[in-house]
Order: sequence, then C-alpha cells, then structure tokens
Amino acid sequence: MILKFIFGILISAIGFLFVLKTQWFLYNFGRIPFGEKYFGGGGSRLVYKLIGILIIIFGFLYALNMTDIILRGIAKLLFVS
Repeated sequence: MILKFIFGILISAIGFLFVLKTQWFLYNFGRIPFGEKYFGGGGSRLVYKLIGILIIIFGFLYALNMTDIILRGIAKLLFVS
C-alpha cells in the first residue's frame, strides 16, 4: 500500500515536470502537429501541459487507490446496457 502511494506520487511528479518544463519537452521532442493545427500557434505547449495535467490526475488516483472506481464509472457510462 505504501509502495503504491509512493509510486503514484512519482507519477504525479513526472506530470508536474511536463507542466513546469514544457519548453524543454518542446525542444527535445518537437512540436505536435495536432496541437498546432487545432490550437493555433503555441498549441504544442498547450498539449504538453494537458498531457502533464492528465498524468498528475492519474498519479493521484493511483496513489489513492481510486483508479478502478473511476474506470468502472467510465465503463458504465460508455457501455450502458
């Protein structure tokens, strides 16, 4: 349980780096054509920040052992019988 919490916090820290060091990721991994096309100039930075925010959210959900609850809720919404 403690190891899962620590691993989730590390995942969140990686997401925080995506948000904090967006320019570094842009220089090293390049522009994202999807972001530039649909979000205009600077869209790649926005996409990197959005990816970072999603990683942070997933990391906290994993650390608090809530991923299965969230995934079941999404599956229930998508696959209503």
